[in-house]
Amino acid sequence: MHPFSFHAAATEQEAIAEAAAGGRYIAGGTTLVDLMREEVERPRRLIDINRLPLRDVHVQDDGLVIGALARMSDVARDPATAQVQPLIVDALVEGASPQIRNMASIGGNLLQRVRCSYFRTLDAPCNKRTPGSGCSAIGGANSGHALFGTSVHCVATHPSDLAVALVALDAVILTRGPGGARRFPVEALYRMPGETPHLEHTLEPGEMIVEIRVPHGSYARRARYLKVRDRASYEFAVVSVAVAMDIDGGIVRDVRLAAGGVGTMPWRLRGSEAVLTGRQSGRAAWRDAAERAIDGAQPLVGNHFKVELLRRTVVRALEMVGGAA
Repeated sequence: MHPFSFHAAATEQEAIAEAAAGGRYIAGGTTLVDLMREEVERPRRLIDINRLPLRDVHVQDDGLVIGALARMSDVARDPATAQVQPLIVDALVEGASPQIRNMASIGGNLLQRVRCSYFRTLDAPCNKRTPGSGCSAIGGANSGHALFGTSVHCVATHPSDLAVALVALDAVILTRGPGGARRFPVEALYRMPGETPHLEHTLEPGEMIVEIRVPHGSYARRARYLKVRDRASYEFAVVSVAVAMDIDGGIVRDVRLAAGGVGTMPWRLRGSEAVLTGRQSGRAAWRDAAERAIDGAQPLVGNHFKVELLRRTVVRALEMVGGAA
């Protein structure tokens, strides 16, 4: 690990000024510290933001409000969250071990780096780590890599389970930075790799996530997060699907779907949503939605199995929420 300085910020203004000058925010450190140990990340100055008052979780008339420094475990066991947004609880519990949930912040979870083994192997070319060096995964071991949003420069999947749920639920992020405050959809936080795979999010230098707002919806309380992984204990998704659905009189009135483990960012399944809206609920509708979920998939040699796995996971997740009949 390379030498670095450490400063505990007492106010948002102080933290933002330090970060804008080249510092890196740290809260739980469950991703950043690992990457520093592996020398993948080499920040010269860390800005501890744990003293900032950004841990509150509460329900307002228009939705659920989650402070960016709230720990994953605190949000997962919050009764109000479980009542109004059970999909978030599902994703948090599935997303990490109890030990990590106790440390990891909500904002940090959304900004975690990719889990591609080549990204963490210093002697392997990786455009995320060293722009222009190449992507080892494209011609290498790529069974865990993305079907959607890839480019010739990167095929790594986005790792956050929580982000998949928040994208499905049309959640919004509030930030503050040197340029003032901003508000935008969680989906707009992420970049596809394109020509600049080392740029993974849309935050400006020094900009800090301060809050996530999840709007109420008729679909929100009937929701599940289904995660398929290589082992039952803590592991990243091979494929995951978030479903939130409003069914009235057997008709799908409103529905939200997103997938994880298959995209270079959390992947919203809008084609599947369009197929389902206004349909009679049941196996025929679920299968049609699954067919639309794989539109545009670009499998690699090692991950072609994910196409069928995504199709089946969509059907099963919809059955879990809406029944099989």
